[in-house]
Amino acid sequence: MTENEINHIFQTWLKQHKALLFKIVRSYAFNEEDRDDLFQEIAIQVWKSVTSFKQQSAVTTWLYRVALNTAIKWTTKERKHQDRHESIDVSQHIIESHQPPDDRLAWLYEEIAKLNEGDRSLTLLLLDGFSYKEMSKILGISESNVGVKINRIKKHLTTKSEKS
Repeated sequence: MTENEINHIFQTWLKQHKALLFKIVRSYAFNEEDRDDLFQEIAIQVWKSVTSFKQQSAVTTWLYRVALNTAIKWTTKERKHQDRHESIDVSQHIIESHQPPDDRLAWLYEEIAKLNEGDRSLTLLLLDGFSYKEMSKILGISESNVGVKINRIKKHLTTKSEKS
């Protein structure tokens, strides 16, 4: 594959799947500077990995996996370098629109941000409508484990919402 072909594929993927990548970035980085850094890390990793895409899954599934793995590694590395006791501005997690913010959506994103990295990734995949099979491929766990984890996450969020 030539460098021009890699460039074309990379640019096409970024253009078509920017929203997917930004959703992951917003879920793992909580301020503008960190979001920029994480997006760059993800873009670099996608660029480096274009040639390893074997077309055995959908591009979105493959990109999700690359982006989530990059975000998890980045988060771990960032925790070592700085204290993460910053307050989370929930409004940064909500996709900007012309409609007034929904308090329930703000609460949901706040609770998702509190989940461990694996559960956070699984929740984002669920919200994006991925099947259990696709989630298992992206996260490298069995489909039955996906189901068990989703059930636990739903119970956890339901219990939290009842207390709110």
